[in-house]
Amino acid sequence: MKNAVLIIYTGGTIGMVQDEKGALHPFEMNRIYDALPQLKHAAYNIDSCQLDPIIDSSNMNPEVWKNIAEVIEREYNNYDGFVVLHGTDTMAYTASALSFVFENLGKPIVLTGSQLPLGMLRTDGRENIICALEIASAQKMLIPEVCIFFENKLYRGNRSTKISAQNFNAFSSFNYPSLAVAGIDIYYKNDLIATAPSQPMKVYKQFNENIAILHLFPGITKEVVHSILSIKGLEAVIISTYGSGNAPTEEWFLKELEAAVAKGIIVYDVTQCKSGSVNIGRYATSSDLGRIGVVSGYDITIEAAVTKMMFLLGNYTNKTTITTLLTQSLRGEITL
Repeated sequence: MKNAVLIIYTGGTIGMVQDEKGALHPFEMNRIYDALPQLKHAAYNIDSCQLDPIIDSSNMNPEVWKNIAEVIEREYNNYDGFVVLHGTDTMAYTASALSFVFENLGKPIVLTGSQLPLGMLRTDGRENIICALEIASAQKMLIPEVCIFFENKLYRGNRSTKISAQNFNAFSSFNYPSLAVAGIDIYYKNDLIATAPSQPMKVYKQFNENIAILHLFPGITKEVVHSILSIKGLEAVIISTYGSGNAPTEEWFLKELEAAVAKGIIVYDVTQCKSGSVNIGRYATSSDLGRIGVVSGYDITIEAAVTKMMFLLGNYTNKTTITTLLTQSLRGEITL
């Protein structure tokens, strides 16, 4: 019996084709074989659906993450894998969010997209879709993870980030190696891939958006910091720090953070660097952060930090539990 894969189209460049006048418009996913006739020879069955409405990924939000999750949850027992077609701009956020949604995931969910529309001659979308489908349907290699496939490489979704608006190799994973590389064959790195779960899958669909990002820069003022930390209803702030988690040591800055922590606001330290890890206390410029209760994000990406925080705040009420889970690797998103 053939394996079966469900394609879920959310919007984005990959689903655009040109009409007779050269204008770009979304194509109907039920015509996937017209757009990619090569798939008629695939050794697996393909079904498709699309969200209503489809959106540009710049408009992505937790409600759409929930919609994607509900499709996968509803169809989970009917398919061997899932391919989510998505715009590139926020793909790493969606991949990270979905990784937290599905606990004990036992099937591959592969996100992919393209830099050029599928209907253009030089599109990268054709190869991206075909490889994503091959991986999602693979009978010999099970990848029980949410992943991103782009330009010949498969990455863990919550380790990925978009690095280029121009090049076909638009994504990278700086703190964790790729899970597979597609060449003549698809080479899977078995030792890097999550093991299949022994427990039933559990789905979480609640996200709490009452968070903010405080991006540090030389010359940041007390007024800027205070205004962000004083946002009404704020429950957590991700502080985007320098290097290995360093921040100003000025008294006013530390007092602002200390007051926020005292009010119950979770402060999560995530480095601005693409590669490397937060190490609170390594330098004097971060030792005070640990003293006042700032939580280390280790080597988490900003995309995974945002979605992990929303996920935890949406599904847990105890702040001590949340801060503990922030420092644990729930879906392989951090290195401890």
